[in-house]
Amino acid sequence: MNKNDLIGAVADVSGLSKSDATKAVEAVFESITNALTKGDEVRLVGFGTFAVAKRKASIGRNPRTGEPMSIKASSQPKFKAGKGLKDAVN
Repeated sequence: MNKNDLIGAVADVSGLSKSDATKAVEAVFESITNALTKGDEVRLVGFGTFAVAKRKASIGRNPRTGEPMSIKASSQPKFKAGKGLKDAVN
């Protein structure tokens, strides 16, 4: 399922027009992104939790040359599935 498929599914289930469903899906994505940017956690009970994990700087190897190279510290978005989602999938 891609973004357009998701928008179509939201429109069908909710009875919204496609343009309203597009606005709703975009608003959800934007809200989650803004919360993670601020360092907050987004917890959707029964679905899962979106959070930001900090990665420390490290030394890696260039796969082509084998030379050591430094990898900068970074923040990575993470998702942990909730019980309801796990149960629905299994």
